[in-house]
Amino acid sequence: MTKGIIDRFEGDYAIIEIDGNMKQVKVTDLPADAREGDSLVFIEAENQWQIDRKATAQLKDEIQKLADEVWE
Repeated sequence: MTKGIIDRFEGDYAIIEIDGNMKQVKVTDLPADAREGDSLVFIEAENQWQIDRKATAQLKDEIQKLADEVWE
């Protein structure tokens, strides 16, 4: 199972970090509600990307905690 995080969007492509490497994926191949920072999972049996909402929430919590520590 391939996992990645949306780094940014560039035109018709999303730039996804997968195992430290950046990969371009057509925006049309992603869920319509995909956003920067979302954690994704590629489901090979369905040949599609899905948002891993639990992992996305955990990442956002970790980032918020780090930001809070910086500003203490």
